[in-house]
Amino acid sequence: MKGEYYRAEIIADAGLPIDMPVMTSTLPGEQILVYKRHNDKRFSDVLLDLDISPDVKAEARAARAEAVLNKQILEVALRTLHPVSVSQVREEPVHHLFFDRMLDLKSGAVPGGRYKDFYVDQIFSFPSVELHWREFSQAKLVVNGQSMRSTFGEIFEAAARNLHPDNLANAGGVTAHGDAHNANVWFEASGAEPTLSYYDPAFAGEHIPSLLAEAKATFHNTLAHPLWLYNAEDVASIFQTEASYKNGILTLYSNWSLSPIRQKLLEAKVEVFWKPFLAHLFKHDMLPDTWQQTLRSALAMCPALVMNLRANADRHNPASSAIAFSLIALCGSEPEAGTNLVTEFLHRITPSQH
Repeated sequence: MKGEYYRAEIIADAGLPIDMPVMTSTLPGEQILVYKRHNDKRFSDVLLDLDISPDVKAEARAARAEAVLNKQILEVALRTLHPVSVSQVREEPVHHLFFDRMLDLKSGAVPGGRYKDFYVDQIFSFPSVELHWREFSQAKLVVNGQSMRSTFGEIFEAAARNLHPDNLANAGGVTAHGDAHNANVWFEASGAEPTLSYYDPAFAGEHIPSLLAEAKATFHNTLAHPLWLYNAEDVASIFQTEASYKNGILTLYSNWSLSPIRQKLLEAKVEVFWKPFLAHLFKHDMLPDTWQQTLRSALAMCPALVMNLRANADRHNPASSAIAFSLIALCGSEPEAGTNLVTEFLHRITPSQH
């Protein structure tokens, strides 16, 4: 576990809000953090309540807290942005969330790790459809009536290439948490306005590739909700899903959509962080032409590598699996034509050429 724990000082020194442990043990086999007892909720729990029971006032408070945190994230990212070497990037623990889950750590072979264990040569079950990996990975994709340019096999292949540490130094590095999904964020509501603070900065770093730094938070706090990733058992009773496979074409459909609070969180991420940060990179000639491909791969691999999304393999079922792979397709592939949730997100954060 070298390098994955006890990195809170990096975040605190950068000026980001973080709950610091009162005691740390780093003895081999006894890696323990002791924190002051909290009565606050995790932000993820607050938001789940709002997914299920929308409340306009509470949503507004939560969205303001999110905007404040993103303003802090942006300030630190701009202040700490710096050129990085490939060797510096390689040492960052954030890769344990992405590329390291796609390869065999001993041999370096791809596919390996979770990618191979979860998906390669496995069976994929959707409503009324069951496919072997060979069929699944090579199928032409149609998601909610929209044809996609890439197959699932091509999406994974692109991710292994785009997220390789050696290919991520061209947009500089920043100091960041790296794994700031909202189960790692406290919601402190004792003041006039709620505030957010980090904990468990296991993947924090000072040379995190800038395009990777907020990818995890962007996906898991917005596109992963409501419910389909973490509450798969509720999906079938809430959303309609359909699937079909014919002539090498896999068609997936669902009526899943972002809840009002997730729309507000995505809006804060777009307006307060991504738009100004990418504009800064572009202005200083630090935004590579491949930035969209890199970000697409990072967003797609957030759900694909965090847990096994195949139905009946872990916590997922045919309905939730259909939604999961639909989102991976939307993130990882451009559509043949038209727009969708992810193309609109990327369009909004693309710096102006003028």
